[in-house]
Amino acid sequence: MRKPELAAAIAEKADLTKEQANRVLNAVLDEITNALHKKDSVTLVGFGTFLQRHRGARTGKNPQTGEPVKIKASNTVAFKPGKFLKDSVNPVATPAKKK
Repeated sequence: MRKPELAAAIAEKADLTKEQANRVLNAVLDEITNALHKKDSVTLVGFGTFLQRHRGARTGKNPQTGEPVKIKASNTVAFKPGKFLKDSVNPVATPAKKK
């Protein structure tokens, strides 16, 4: 699902126009981005947590030549799924009934 499709789904479920839903979606994404920029985490209970992680400098390998390459330290975004999201992706199998 892409952003326009997500905005359309939000519009339908929240009884909004597509333009209103798109503005809401953009506002949510902007606030998540701003919080991560400030090194805050964003927790949506049941869905998951967005957080900023630091990746230290390391040595990699050029796949074509095999030579070592220095990779600079950087910040990245991580997402830890919440219980509800995990459970919806991995539904619990019901045990078979005994006869």
